[in-house]
Amino acid sequence: MPKMKTHSSAKKRFSVTGKGKVKRNRARMRHLMRKKTTKAKRHLRGGVIVDKSEHARIERLLVI
Repeated sequence: MPKMKTHSSAKKRFSVTGKGKVKRNRARMRHLMRKKTTKAKRHLRGGVIVDKSEHARIERLLVI
């Protein structure tokens, strides 16, 4: 049986932490930044752990 391939768009969007959790970036940080307050932009910074309901699906895409 051939090797499983990693989903190309998933590997660009998600990363795996040291403990095996999946990390993602928050949405709404790409454009129209003038309208957003400094506080809103600050809260959108940094990554967030993927919800456990989505974890298995994303793991399958990443072939962990």
